[in-house]
Amino acid sequence: MVLEQVTLNRVQKDLQQILAGVYSPEQLNALIPDLISVIGQYEGLSGKKLWVDQNDVMLITYGDSIQAEGENPLETLHQFLNANVQSILSAVHILPCYPYTSDDGFSVVDYWKINPELGDWNDIRELADDYDLMFDGVINHISQASDWFQGYLNGEAQYRDFFIEADPARGYSSVTRPRALPLLTPYKTAHGEKHIWTTFSADQIDLNFRCPDVFKKIAELLLFYAEQGASFIRLDAIGFMWKEMDTSCIHLPQTHALVQAMRAVLDAAAPHVKLITETNVPHKDNISYFGNGENEAHLVYQFPLPPLTLHTLQTGNSEKMVDWMAGLEPCSARTTFFNFLASHDGIGVRPVEGILSKEQVENLLTVVQRNGGRVSYKDNGDGTQSPYELNINYFDAICDADSDDDTNLNRFMAAQSILISMAGVPGIYIHSLLGSENDQDGLDKLGYNRAINREKLDRNQVEKELSDETSRRTLVLKRFKQLLTIRKQESAFAPDASQRVVRSGNQLVTFVRGERIAVVINISGEAVELDTRSLLEGIQRDLISGKPASGRLTVQPYQVMWLSQ
Repeated sequence: MVLEQVTLNRVQKDLQQILAGVYSPEQLNALIPDLISVIGQYEGLSGKKLWVDQNDVMLITYGDSIQAEGENPLETLHQFLNANVQSILSAVHILPCYPYTSDDGFSVVDYWKINPELGDWNDIRELADDYDLMFDGVINHISQASDWFQGYLNGEAQYRDFFIEADPARGYSSVTRPRALPLLTPYKTAHGEKHIWTTFSADQIDLNFRCPDVFKKIAELLLFYAEQGASFIRLDAIGFMWKEMDTSCIHLPQTHALVQAMRAVLDAAAPHVKLITETNVPHKDNISYFGNGENEAHLVYQFPLPPLTLHTLQTGNSEKMVDWMAGLEPCSARTTFFNFLASHDGIGVRPVEGILSKEQVENLLTVVQRNGGRVSYKDNGDGTQSPYELNINYFDAICDADSDDDTNLNRFMAAQSILISMAGVPGIYIHSLLGSENDQDGLDKLGYNRAINREKLDRNQVEKELSDETSRRTLVLKRFKQLLTIRKQESAFAPDASQRVVRSGNQLVTFVRGERIAVVINISGEAVELDTRSLLEGIQRDLISGKPASGRLTVQPYQVMWLSQ
């Protein structure tokens, strides 16, 4: 099928308007026809569905999080998921599965290849037959070992403007720094020593989106991922994409314009593909990537949720959580939140700026370190550092050292139920789904803080533990299956179903979904009395326990109820 001329004209006009503040008229005269040509090469791609509903639950995992001797990890992962959790998952986020040189995949050598240690594109496509897949678009930076950067170093003309040269004598104190590492890195090139912009590390070279050819390559890449089976594309660290001297170099107007252009390209050729922006920043900046509700990201990460949930369970006080939830703006018909508590990264601290006090954040640091975790810091640009993220397995983060195993399991699932019940698409990290704990051996061996929650699991050992009805992995997975099975049957849990927060005291988190189901979560170690009539008229039963529930009832410590009419 060939795109109709009227559609081509509309896309061309849209791209011209979107990118007018990014590139010069002369640059656009060359770039726009190239983009239209790329769209034409890929147009007509189709997927299972255009939008998300209550059936959408995404697993977050590395391609080799589950391993078996003598097998491609991607094949092993596929087999493990089908055997154990296919009934409750709709989608899988495969963290960067391309050849890489550092940062557990986030320093990509070749965007168009699969790391041969994981498998190949055939393994990816087979996985896509059973699950909607989310691919990572690691497009803020690329590995120094990539052909692009090596070509730049060697003076090849096509790569001359692919990277950002900068004067080290200038001041960069205004630039937002995510890590306590140098912003500029010197490299020897065919044209002498150059200082190159490296936001995240010396092995992660920032791409120069001032160069139209870079954007063209990335547009082509996104469509290639759609062709290989992507239903979602995660734009990693996207807020740093545009650099402008004497600014923060984060969330700049040009960055938003480039995201809008990516959306326009995908909408034209692969309208089923949803963009999700990864911006670990305060809430207002984060949701700015929704644009006008139609023109930027389809989903944004709900970054305040992990630290706020941890604060709520560790203090036994829901006030901050409820205040925050009550202030969330409704999403548009084509946007929603990607809710998560744990991932391959740590628990970000910046997203709760303005929500939690400095003392409350300090308390989180204390709790995490007491429970065996670490704290990572960022450089503020003025010689000082601030906590950036908490590195710990989420089960261990939630635990109370003075509580027994059953209580800590209930605390953990109370936290997970907030994630599963809220408006949006839930993303569950594989180590949460399987009840893993801190990987102290991995931390000691690899030497970086994030390794504590990136353990590689042996499939045979995991399945042996899952065959034991008393193991923590079994108990956790059983609880997840119960909640997610019920969730899929209730349209009130669809991402676009309404959410109304009800204040029921500081020991409960209570809210109503779709004006049909009242969510009640006791986040404290004490039983709480509740009058269900304050939540929703006509409540008859609890979907989780299956028991009648109406009028006044007692909510046990860390109990979760889904009260239905």
